[in-house]
Amino acid sequence: MKNITIFLFVFLIAVVKAQTVSDYKYIVIPAEFNDFKDNKAYGLSNLLEKSLKAKKYTVLPATKNNWPADALINPCSILNTDLLNDKSMFRNKLILQFKDCNNKVVFNEKGSSMIKEFEPGFQDALKQTLVKIPVSNPTTTVNKIAETTSTEPIKKQLQDSKEAILQTSNVVRYSNGTISVQKIQIDNSQFILVDGNSSVPFATLKSTTKEGVFRVKLGSGESTIGYYENANIVIEMPKANGDYIKEVFAAK
Repeated sequence: MKNITIFLFVFLIAVVKAQTVSDYKYIVIPAEFNDFKDNKAYGLSNLLEKSLKAKKYTVLPATKNNWPADALINPCSILNTDLLNDKSMFRNKLILQFKDCNNKVVFNEKGSSMIKEFEPGFQDALKQTLVKIPVSNPTTTVNKIAETTSTEPIKKQLQDSKEAILQTSNVVRYSNGTISVQKIQIDNSQFILVDGNSSVPFATLKSTTKEGVFRVKLGSGESTIGYYENANIVIEMPKANGDYIKEVFAAK
């Protein structure tokens, strides 16, 4: 038993160390970097965002109001960006870093330019780091690590995410008699139904051109429709044979 425990521990460490930027889908770019503020931003954020999107990453802002549901629920599926001014007398140098939910550096790359002017020089240095970023190819490993790594930083980010949701939405409980869910209004055009027991998104509902009718993306990945009926939320749940069953969630 002891040997098995040691093996699992070593395996988990190996998996964590093996994490790369490409394992992630979401990357947060802050409104500004501490080392590149105001008139010293040099267009670096725009250049970084454009490059990440070209490599299939979903770029998120620091404010969580418009984050997708899966990012809000699992902050460990996100990387945070930092740009450091690696000051030098004769070169424009910087360091690009991506950090995980434990504030551990997943990616660290230095760039250096001989161009003396600050804006073109720092942009040239940043471009050197960007070529080292692989194309996004998200894996489930990130989520598994988030579930098995119980640390204070993770707990804090989860709490921050919940607070962000509560600050920007009204939470209402619904039930179909079997499943209890919470309706969380993300913005004027969409809301999510979150499983009350596990905090996992049950469905995401987005408005259509017809009032009270929604496009529904279930947690299973299936798409269907939903609508309001007598103050209840109705979702047409797909069955294995291709038919649909009417699932009524009544307010509690």
